[in-house]
Amino acid sequence: MTNLANEHMEHRPGVSRLDFNTPALQRKRRIRMLRDHLARWYISVGGLAVLGAITLIFFYLGQVVLPLLQGASLERQQEETPAWLAQTGKPLMLFVEEQNQVAMRLDERGQVQFFRVKDGTLLSSESLPLPEGVTVTALARDVPGSHQLALGLSNGQVLVVQHDYPISWPGGQKTVEPRLSWPFGQVPLTLDTQGRALDRLAFTFDEDTLLLAGSTGVELHAMTLSITRNMMTGEASQEQDVLQLPQLAGPVTRLLVDPRQRWLYAFDGEGSVNVIDLQRRLLNGHYRMSDSGSVTTASLLLGGTSLLVGDAAGNISQWFMVKAPDGSAALRLIRSFVLADSPVIQIIPEQRRKGFMALDATGHLGIFHATAHRTLRVEAVAEGRAMAALSPRADLLLLESNGQLQTFAVDNPHPEVSWSALWGKVWYENYDHPDYVWQSTSATTDFEPKLSLAPLAFGTLKAAFYAMLLAAPLAICAAIYTAYFMAPAMRRKVKPIIELMEALPTVILGFFAGLFLAPYVESNLPGIFSLLLLMPVSVLLAGWLWTRLPENLRLRVPDGWESALLMPVVVLVVFVSLGISGHLENWFFGGDMRLWLTREMGIPFDQRNALVVGLAMGFAVIPNIFSIAEDAIFSVPKSLTLGSLALGATPWQTLSRVVILTASPGIFSALMIGMGRAVGETMIVLMATGNTPIMDMNIFEGLRTLAANVAVEMPESEVGSTHYRVLFLSALVLLTFTFVMNTLAELIRQRLRGKYASL
Repeated sequence: MTNLANEHMEHRPGVSRLDFNTPALQRKRRIRMLRDHLARWYISVGGLAVLGAITLIFFYLGQVVLPLLQGASLERQQEETPAWLAQTGKPLMLFVEEQNQVAMRLDERGQVQFFRVKDGTLLSSESLPLPEGVTVTALARDVPGSHQLALGLSNGQVLVVQHDYPISWPGGQKTVEPRLSWPFGQVPLTLDTQGRALDRLAFTFDEDTLLLAGSTGVELHAMTLSITRNMMTGEASQEQDVLQLPQLAGPVTRLLVDPRQRWLYAFDGEGSVNVIDLQRRLLNGHYRMSDSGSVTTASLLLGGTSLLVGDAAGNISQWFMVKAPDGSAALRLIRSFVLADSPVIQIIPEQRRKGFMALDATGHLGIFHATAHRTLRVEAVAEGRAMAALSPRADLLLLESNGQLQTFAVDNPHPEVSWSALWGKVWYENYDHPDYVWQSTSATTDFEPKLSLAPLAFGTLKAAFYAMLLAAPLAICAAIYTAYFMAPAMRRKVKPIIELMEALPTVILGFFAGLFLAPYVESNLPGIFSLLLLMPVSVLLAGWLWTRLPENLRLRVPDGWESALLMPVVVLVVFVSLGISGHLENWFFGGDMRLWLTREMGIPFDQRNALVVGLAMGFAVIPNIFSIAEDAIFSVPKSLTLGSLALGATPWQTLSRVVILTASPGIFSALMIGMGRAVGETMIVLMATGNTPIMDMNIFEGLRTLAANVAVEMPESEVGSTHYRVLFLSALVLLTFTFVMNTLAELIRQRLRGKYASL
């Protein structure tokens, strides 16, 4: 046809032929095609780069988080058979100092050997100053990390010994010089005045009071030694007090005392323990510790609050005292572990974490963490019975078995993390019940890290829920009215102003919410709630009254400008609601609504709460939702609207059955983008919530979100620590949640687009 047209034009006089293949037009087409190819490649590369960046972020976060999921490992280093070891007695205790260079061994003869960990070379040997003809019958150690121990003697006396490892630098070389000292003198303290041998012994020292407890058969003995120092002269005086304790029915097989000197645990041979209240000097209760076998060993966990009990069946259980609602305390089983099927002979608590190791009679070693309820490793390290010591840093294990000394390198960097510790309720020490708690740091060295992400995830969703509760209805309704009903001239003014709100920095909003909005809401609670209730009612009432006005009056207002008449209504409602706030508070809430909520309703109130976050963050989210939703509604073809109206539908029917359905993919995308903004918001929730990581849906309580928690604690965390990696894990959780939500939103949007594409 083109050729025919050209021939026809050629035969027509006075008409020139159109040539679309001139060199200039061909060059323009080539340039345009090149630009199209470049734009297509540029957009494709940009999209792939974004996907690649997100993938790399995922991989980086995963690489930082992955070590949290790894267990513990043991690596055998040296195995020595020193000649001096064969000349000593049966070991009572092993100890490794901080630098992993020098170890101490105490035998049943009262001989102390200091030797080099690396090769077992004997450094020094010293005999304890025991009275003539007296032997060691019992041994007690203070809390994990202490360098003090007490020896129970065959004459009813107790010798307290302290072993220290000062470091010197002779010739520029670091040298550990072990030494013994006697903080209460080389003369033993008398515990049993009748001179009977002490079968079991327990002791603790809290800087000014020494508590000793021992047993001779079924009889308990206890005493305290208080030290008072003169502030002027520095002289110390001692005051001794004998404690009268209740006597037991059976012989004592093991004694332990908590470092706060409140509870004394006396085990019997039937697998039970008698708990004695040392303050009231009464029996608290008799508790069955094992149903599968007798108790074979027991130890206190770091801090002395938890009691670790091993039995003949290879089970290890954790117990601590729990306060009941009536104020009484009872020993409760918290969690259990399984080592093997042989009797547990030694429990070794870590000195800086709530972890521990355990040995059984067949040489199996288990590595556990109490709070995380995690079994990290179980491995055979010896043949038969053995004795072990764990270094203060928990990175070296010293083992004596069959006349040999063995050392193992321990790699156990992150035992505190498990699925239950992160997302489940955990029964922490000194808590009355299991709970979700985030508390990553403390001032005490025996702190139990509480790394539950559940309250942070809950706070994130709570903040987003209240923000969307305010923002979504306002933004969507505003978008519908602006795009469908508002006059074009007015729309050109309103839409840019609302979108300009998005440029306001969130740190400014957070600053405003924390310093002004939070105290203002607290002092005007009745007015705020009156405003939230009266505003929609007043707007609907104003609209109804407008429809009842004479038609000649209504026609004087141009179509699309009716919303301007609502501005005085909004201002009046705000003025009246806030103006009567004080009167409402006096009439209905006794002059203070905050106290009324707390006392009468039992609802706690924090000044920086979810209500403040909802107001401030809702203000930040509204522009995102409004802008996208308004564009989607405005982009609905006019032919659909006019066709619906031409067929007899009312404007409202056209809006609800044609416009909104056609624009539903865009409206849904706007809501999801707003939700993502609310979930990832940092500065507003950081400055306006109080940052309290609690799980409470109460709108008057504070919260802490995942993003705010990362912003607050990341600068203070040690690189590579468990705390550091858990913060990265929370960031990974937040990113994964956002990715999943956006993916689902895109799938739903595509489904909506396909469903309503035929309208």
